[in-house]
Parts: sequence; structure tokens; C-alpha cells
Amino acid sequence: MLEWLQIEGLPHEPLFESLLTLHLQVFTDQSREEAVADMTYHAQRGPLLTLLAMDSGVVVGYKMGYERKPAQFYSWLGCVSPDYRGRGIAAELMTRQHDWCRQCGYQTIRTQTMNRWRTMLLLNIRHGFDIIGTLQGHRGLIIVLEKRLV
Repeated sequence: MLEWLQIEGLPHEPLFESLLTLHLQVFTDQSREEAVADMTYHAQRGPLLTLLAMDSGVVVGYKMGYERKPAQFYSWLGCVSPDYRGRGIAAELMTRQHDWCRQCGYQTIRTQTMNRWRTMLLLNIRHGFDIIGTLQGHRGLIIVLEKRLV
């Protein structure tokens, strides 16, 4: 049975280490130091929402985001362990994030992904996101998506 946690900010140890382990397993092109620095930076800038899916105390999925500008939330990072994919975990994390955003008065959610993360791209589209543009990133083309909540 999965457990769902909602944390404002970064989780404390040992959950942070479990989240980081999962993150580095999925995002293999990022070093541990880069991941910790990015997460810490966004946690210190302002409210950061972290949603966790856990199995027996181990993070098997997560979703992070923060306020990008007034009334707009940025759904920043997230992934599900390869061993747990296909069980609706990413969709549940997204639904929980969007519910929280509505309760907090956000009007839009923006996110970005890449073509190589097709499953995430399709999940976003199925959950009401529109592709609003692309950017050239240092790791390839970035697809920008947005969803209106109101």
C-alpha cells in the first residue's frame, strides 16, 4: 500500500536521501551535487511543494514545484521509479499537486519537458496542459506546457 506525503519545502532525512536516490536513478545526466544545489536553491527562494509516493518508507515517486510568479505555479521536477511505473503514481501526484494549487489560488500551472520524456509529455496533455512553445536548452529542445486552473 502506497503512502502519500505532502511537504512544504524539502523533506528531512532520511526521506530527502531516498528522494535524491530516486532522482539520480532516473535523471542520470545530473550529478548528486547539481541535484542537491538545484533543490536547495529553489527551497530557499520561496515556497516549494514536494509530494511523495512512498512504499515501506522508500520514495518511489515524487513531484516538486514552486511559485513562478503571482498566480502561476511551476511544476518543476518529478519522476517515478521504473519498478513502479504503470500504476498511476505520476497521475496521482499530478492530481494532488493541481488540487493544492487550486486551494492556494493559483490560476495556471506551467511545466517543461523534453521529447525523450514522452510518457510525461503525454501525461501532461491528458491532464489538460497545452503546448505553448519550445526553448532550446543545453540538453536539447524543451517543450513548454501550461494548464489553466480556473
